[in-house]
Amino acid sequence: MSVKINKKHIPLEKYWTIRMGVLDMIHGYDDINKFLAKQKDLGGDILAVKRASSVWKTNKPVDVDECGTLYRYLQFTSWKLNLNKKFIKRGTLVRRKVNSNPEIVNWKLKKLLELDGGTSQWASAAILLGNTEKIKNPSFFLKKTIDALKHWKERRKKGKKWEAQYDELLLKQAQHFVNVLNSKSSTFVPTNPDDYCFARAFGVVNREYGEKHWPMIKHHESNRLVEMEKALKQAETGKVVTSKDHRVVQSLAMLYKTKGERVRFTHPEAVNKTWPQLWVFLKSL
Repeated sequence: MSVKINKKHIPLEKYWTIRMGVLDMIHGYDDINKFLAKQKDLGGDILAVKRASSVWKTNKPVDVDECGTLYRYLQFTSWKLNLNKKFIKRGTLVRRKVNSNPEIVNWKLKKLLELDGGTSQWASAAILLGNTEKIKNPSFFLKKTIDALKHWKERRKKGKKWEAQYDELLLKQAQHFVNVLNSKSSTFVPTNPDDYCFARAFGVVNREYGEKHWPMIKHHESNRLVEMEKALKQAETGKVVTSKDHRVVQSLAMLYKTKGERVRFTHPEAVNKTWPQLWVFLKSL
C-alpha cells in the first residue's frame, strides 16, 4: 500500500515566519504575537520568535534560544536603531562564533556576506532594515529575504497583515523520502544549505560537494560536514547517534525508516527546533 504525506505534519516555514516577526517588531506591529498564539506544535526557532516579540517593546532581555537567524536579525536591529537590547543565547548558539562588531551596520552587503563563514543573515538583516543595494544572483536565503520584505510591504500598503507559509523545503524532502519508501523513482535536487544533511544521508551529494557549495554549514548547530560523517558511521555500525543537530537527526531518522532498520538517538528532541512533528509523521507511516 502506498503511503502519502499528511500536510498537517509539515511545520510553518521558520525562515519566513522569522522575517515576518522581525519586520513586525521593527515597525511596531503585534500581528506576529496574535498569529503565533493560535498555532500548535511550533518549532523551537519559531517559539523563540514568539518569546522575543512578546518582550521587544520592553526593557527585558530578549531570549533567542539557539536561533542564529533571529539573533543576528535582532542584534543588527538593536545596533542600527541604538536600542541597546540584551540577548539571551542558549544551546549551540552560545559557543558558535558570531560577529560582535556593531560597526557592521554601516557595511555594504558584499562585506556583510563575508561574516561568520559566509552566512547571508547579516546581509538579510540589513535588507530588512532598509538597505536597498542590488545583489547580483542572490543566494536562496537572501532571495527569501527580498521576497519576504516585498510581501510584507505590499500587504501593509493594502492595510492587511502578512500571510503565513509552510515549509516547502521540508515538504520537498518528505516527498523524496516517501517516494523512496514507496520504491518510486525520485530525484532530489538540493537547492540550499539546509538541504545538505538530507541530501548527504540519501546519497545525493558527498561531503566534498557540501564543502564546495555551502562552506557556511561548518558554522551551523554543528560543523555539518563533520557531524554528518560521524553520525552516518555511528548509525552504520549500530551505535547510538549522538548528534544534537536537528538536521542531522532528522535526516538519519528518515533514511533508516526507508531501510526498515532501527536507529537510536541520544537527542531525539533535537528535531523540535524546526520539525517537532517529525516523530509523529514517521510513526504515521
